[in-house]
Amino acid sequence: MSLNPAKAMVLLSKCRGDEIWSVDTCRQEGVPENWIEELADAYESGFDHDRNTIYENRQRVNQYHGVTDLQLAIRLAEFLGVDTASLAPLPLDRRARVQALQEAVDEN
Repeated sequence: MSLNPAKAMVLLSKCRGDEIWSVDTCRQEGVPENWIEELADAYESGFDHDRNTIYENRQRVNQYHGVTDLQLAIRLAEFLGVDTASLAPLPLDRRARVQALQEAVDEN
């Protein structure tokens, strides 16, 4: 499945900013394979604060391999014609950053 603007908009709407999508989820959702290869990484939980802890099926995990939906949102916004560099300074909060990207796409 190739990515088109309509599919990119749907994917962007699913991004929240504080999630890591598994590689399988990315594939099921139609994220281009080369994006997955480029963006996928192993993330480690930080147990100092709940927002730094990674959960899978409501269970804390030490590591998780996947793609952050913030990075995916950035890539999708660029695909949809947004100059993400011009959005600086973006809010520091990951959710707010994704929301700003979504709004920029809507205004584009």
